[in-house]
Amino acid sequence: MSQVGSVALVTVAFNSDQALQTLVASWNTNQPNGTVVVVDNAPTASEWLASAPPQVQAIFRPDNPGYGGAINAAVAALPASVESILICNPDVELSPGSVERLVESLREQPGVAAVGPRIVDETGATYPSARAVPSLGIGVGHALLHHVWPRNPWTRAYHARNEATAARPCGWLSGACLLVRRRAFESIGGFDERYFMYFEDVDLGYRLGLAGWINWYEPSVSVVHTGAHSTRNLARVMRAAHHESAKRFIRARYPHWWQAPLRGFVTWALEARKRLGR
Repeated sequence: MSQVGSVALVTVAFNSDQALQTLVASWNTNQPNGTVVVVDNAPTASEWLASAPPQVQAIFRPDNPGYGGAINAAVAALPASVESILICNPDVELSPGSVERLVESLREQPGVAAVGPRIVDETGATYPSARAVPSLGIGVGHALLHHVWPRNPWTRAYHARNEATAARPCGWLSGACLLVRRRAFESIGGFDERYFMYFEDVDLGYRLGLAGWINWYEPSVSVVHTGAHSTRNLARVMRAAHHESAKRFIRARYPHWWQAPLRGFVTWALEARKRLGR
């Protein structure tokens, strides 16, 4: 049986004091005084982190390397004894026993690199956090039709909504909350830091799959994600960042010269979706 060893929490903050306190409190119900590393990407350092409990290590990055870059920095700061890492957005609240059950799932499946829980919002609605890696067909259909026909077959295939309650392997897991096997995470270089925001989790799941690892969705464990606490007033900027990251992923997945027309078509579809979103 594969051993996972000790577990630590890593997260990224950006004007996130209130959310951080809730996250750390819920972490302590699961792992009392367990190790926490927070990378603060805000230009002004967090007041709460300046006086945080001793278990919380703060890394201040006013240069803001983005989500993936900050998580990589947090993982690098962990002691060697940590073998499994819970990656969370700061605005996540962990349910009692959730960390232990995620660790058990990782321990019981030696081929699994990442385990993701069912993520719900404040109303209890399930977010599609375990999805297929977007192919050209699914990506174009989802990009063009999501806003005008939300239940179209391409969006449904991408979100895998029909399988929200079934434990299963998947293409990728939401970076809002997932437990990773450190050895697997580091073997592929962690998050690709060229993704400033969005799609770094899609890319991570895709590269783990290419390396022979499994991404596993475990809906028997649930967490609450309030979402976008620090960016809800920057919707246009965030939408633009999302589409740029999507185009980067498509270029990475389909890099060959003879795939250029396909990349161009997907870029057109993403630009069309951005205009529809406005």
